[in-house]
Amino acid sequence: MYQDEIILCSASKYTQKYYLNEDFDNLPTEVKKELRILCTLFTEDVGGIIMLVFDSMGNLNIVTDAAEEDILYDEIGCGLKIKQIRKEKKELFEQLELYFQTFFLS
Repeated sequence: MYQDEIILCSASKYTQKYYLNEDFDNLPTEVKKELRILCTLFTEDVGGIIMLVFDSMGNLNIVTDAAEEDILYDEIGCGLKIKQIRKEKKELFEQLELYFQTFFLS
């Protein structure tokens, strides 16, 4: 079992970059595309940084961060957007958790 968190993907408004952990290159192209869109749209809407992270039990968590001096970061919008993502992407997140638990934790 993994001891630490494993980043699936992340995006940053500050660097205008998206990152997909190379351990997940075997994911279907459509899933990778959906993750990229999800993360980049989040940072465009809210600002800051978003990371989709698996914990040691295989749960997929949404982690966000923002620079302290970032006055454009929308903290309230961030919380609302996370709720929206969890609701709209519930099935995707469940499938990703199953994938992670099957191929990484077993």
